[in-house]
Amino acid sequence: MTRARLFVALTAVALAAAAHAQEWPQRPVRIVVPFAAGSSPDILARIVNDKLAARIGQPLIVENKPGAGGNSGTDAVSKAQPDGYTFLLSVNAPLVYNTILYKNLPYDPFKDLVPVSLAATTPNVCAVSNSMGVDSVKGWLAAMKKNPGKFNFASTGNGSISHLGVELIKAKTQSFAVHIPYASSGQAVTAIVQGDVQYACLPPVTVMPQAKAGRLKALAVTSAERSALLPELPTLRESGLPDIQAVPWFAYMAPKGTPNDVVQRMSREIAAALKDPETVKRLQTAYFDPVGSTPEGLSKFMDEELRRWKPVIDRAGLKPD
Repeated sequence: MTRARLFVALTAVALAAAAHAQEWPQRPVRIVVPFAAGSSPDILARIVNDKLAARIGQPLIVENKPGAGGNSGTDAVSKAQPDGYTFLLSVNAPLVYNTILYKNLPYDPFKDLVPVSLAATTPNVCAVSNSMGVDSVKGWLAAMKKNPGKFNFASTGNGSISHLGVELIKAKTQSFAVHIPYASSGQAVTAIVQGDVQYACLPPVTVMPQAKAGRLKALAVTSAERSALLPELPTLRESGLPDIQAVPWFAYMAPKGTPNDVVQRMSREIAAALKDPETVKRLQTAYFDPVGSTPEGLSKFMDEELRRWKPVIDRAGLKPD
């Protein structure tokens, strides 16, 4: 009787979970992007939303909450109601690197959030202002060494991969430049074009349109291998900078306590949307490589990123400004 009752109870729980997953969602779902409109995660969210909304049967509302290099919006989601109607689309720094860089983060991404899906990756592009008068990585590095302290570089915030990548370049080349953080990659690229900063390593979705228009010079990608989306650009390794690999990635998360059946369904629907041919084409046009992992896959990936970057950050002595 005990086993029979246990079986009945477990069956009831399973059926209830399945019913909950089928019932969700009953109203619009909020996707919080902790960066400004026009930023890479914002663009990614809006592309994916078109197919994802159709799959879950409810509108998806992108809510931009920029501030503190992505920490503000990420913190807001960590404290949101875990009812399945708030998700986060964030990036490397707020989800991993800032746990190393900041002593007092207001949230712990490994404890206060649950992984949903690794959505996409993209190589950063190192670009320089036309005012520098260089057209290669060699020329760029020579100009920095020749003019210590003369140049500024832009990033998408303290601790972002666009910040850490350049700090590693500076450490490797023993050069110096002043860090100027911006709220989004679009603002950072505009700063290069206007001459407010001289260089940056930023997502191609914002860099390449300006490069193609001749308003700045794209020099190299920060990925380990040449990108199939940008085959014309060499890697930093090819350009004489070994051990430099700094690639942005984008992941969906949810507040801790969000029902697992909702998390699993959202993960499946995101993966399916990312495989849609029309979505793939739009993403690749914007220089995103779609992924679409399971929650377990994203959890493992974040653990690996933490192990990979902690010694790098510690060794370089990198700190938030």
